[in-house]
Amino acid sequence: MPMHPQTARYLEMLAPLTTLDGPEPTLPETRRMLEATLRALPIRRRELPHVADLAVPGDDGAVPVRLYRPEPPGGAPLPALVYLHGGGWVLGGLDSVDAACRDLAANTGCVVISVGYRLAPEHRFPAAVRDAWAVTAAVARDPGRFGADPAAVAVAGDSAGGNLAAAVALTARDRGLDLAHQLLVYPVTDTAMDTASYAAYGTGYGLDAAGMARCLEMYRGDADPADPLLAPLRAPDLSGLAPATVITAELDVLRDEGEAYARRLAEAGVPVELRRYEGVVHSFFLLTEHFDAAVDAMRFAVRRLRAAFAAAAGAGGRQEKRLPSASSPGR
Repeated sequence: MPMHPQTARYLEMLAPLTTLDGPEPTLPETRRMLEATLRALPIRRRELPHVADLAVPGDDGAVPVRLYRPEPPGGAPLPALVYLHGGGWVLGGLDSVDAACRDLAANTGCVVISVGYRLAPEHRFPAAVRDAWAVTAAVARDPGRFGADPAAVAVAGDSAGGNLAAAVALTARDRGLDLAHQLLVYPVTDTAMDTASYAAYGTGYGLDAAGMARCLEMYRGDADPADPLLAPLRAPDLSGLAPATVITAELDVLRDEGEAYARRLAEAGVPVELRRYEGVVHSFFLLTEHFDAAVDAMRFAVRRLRAAFAAAAGAGGRQEKRLPSASSPGR
């Protein structure tokens, strides 16, 4: 499908913020550029009755989180969504997905716990996975702190955050936590970078192949590229994982590996629904002001989460839910 006119306008708007007139920027400079880009983009942030910054204990120190609640504190427990931001494991943070988390909380009727996991290269794999798991396990083990229903806990993430959400889902299965759902938005699922979508969309579409390779190198370090917590697509067994929703963008280097992961989930007997959005690029999901497809994708994600939470809450009333192991993955 040809590039959507909204995509062309977005890339034109992005160009002045990303075009280099000198040497490759350092990582601190790149992080400042991302902050400047976020400030330059008109993003609506929905008001919610309760938004609070907290810290969750982890094996390697406190993990900052931001809690979003669509109702005032003190009410009935709500389903919980642990959200993991993108940014190639080296960029981004709580602010970069603030608007999306507000929308997910309000539209799904759940509490959202956004995770400020440690970034590479200061903290390489599996530090981010450990932080993501620590928060997910904390929500299940101490739901009262978050106003959460422990019978209905899901994970979600976009891009590198989708990678971490998939890693958490694998860990949850192996540690005895029954997640309600995993929402994976154009997730990184492999380390090979040899797909047709990498060849077709490696330059000029927002997320360049070379930039993705640099991010992966900073995050992976000397870890095994086939480690399932780094490359979920290479996990030998995907059976027993939480039901999944996978969203991809047509003009995105990550498209093919995300769709390959959805196929492997289905082959393993995991309920999964895959939806590709045509004519759009990486990051579209977070930009509802710029992409009609983002509005549709958010509605789709909300429908899937609401159905998953309803099913999990019903099942939780009929059987005892298992609590997760407190130990961190990747030790």
